[in-house]
Amino acid sequence: MRAVSALFSILMPGFGQIYNGQIKKGIFLLIVEHFDNMLGKINRSIQLDFNGFHQEALATVIYDAMLFYPGFYVYTVWDAWFYAKEGADKGKTAIPFIIGGFLGEFGAIFASKLPFPTLICGLLMIIPMLIGMVIFRKQ
Repeated sequence: MRAVSALFSILMPGFGQIYNGQIKKGIFLLIVEHFDNMLGKINRSIQLDFNGFHQEALATVIYDAMLFYPGFYVYTVWDAWFYAKEGADKGKTAIPFIIGGFLGEFGAIFASKLPFPTLICGLLMIIPMLIGMVIFRKQ
């Protein structure tokens, strides 16, 4: 089921691929995700931001590693969702995910101007992806 595969990847990049039976790809994506997350201190920043320490969260994150994450995250969700169904249209279905990746990048770049940076960046990525999954559910 495509939606389940995508939701697994939203929770943890690589889990959707494992769910689809692409074990090696899933494990590779899990390793890349953990490496990037650790280098960018992304989880620490999310934890601080959700607890009201917005400026400390912005100071904690390492932007060199973090700016890779939105595109990578959106790609893993699209990859899990796309490969869960044979014969899907690769060109059309990727558009909402690409939009989500760009919005996530812009959110990360302008994070210092946002009230809840990590939450808004996450929503900027996830909302277009969910809309795309609904629009292209039959393709």
